[in-house]
Amino acid sequence: MNRQAGMATEAGTSGRTTSARTEPQRYSEYAESEPRGYGWVVFAGTMILMAGTLDVIYGIAAVAKSKFYVANTHYVFSDLNTWGWITLVIGAIMMCAGVGIFARAAWARWTGVAAASIGAIAQILSIAAYPWLAVAIFATEILVIYGLVVHGGREPGE
Repeated sequence: MNRQAGMATEAGTSGRTTSARTEPQRYSEYAESEPRGYGWVVFAGTMILMAGTLDVIYGIAAVAKSKFYVANTHYVFSDLNTWGWITLVIGAIMMCAGVGIFARAAWARWTGVAAASIGAIAQILSIAAYPWLAVAIFATEILVIYGLVVHGGREPGE
């Protein structure tokens, strides 16, 4: 077998050369396989699923009167039980939208934007219950809205 610069000539192949090693795929080839902004859509779908899951957990904790929340807090909507149900419903809508985003359903983009907007408002209203976490989730909701509005409407290949 004759080796020159990574090429080999095999016996019985009429002098054809075959590559002895495969070249790694270049970044530009990866970029061509996915439409521009696809990463934002994946980010938005992942984050809205995570936020929805957390909202469901927080809603269950609030309905069950868990010790997770800050004591003697005044809520905008009634009491902790009411706030728990509101959070639980918002979380369920977010989770449905997140699954729809990954399934590339047409309804999921705007449902996700609406759910993330309501979730962002809910996080601002719940700053009294868990201040730093509410601000962090609020920022994530804003990024989800950005990803869905700017890049969510693109079909693969655009």
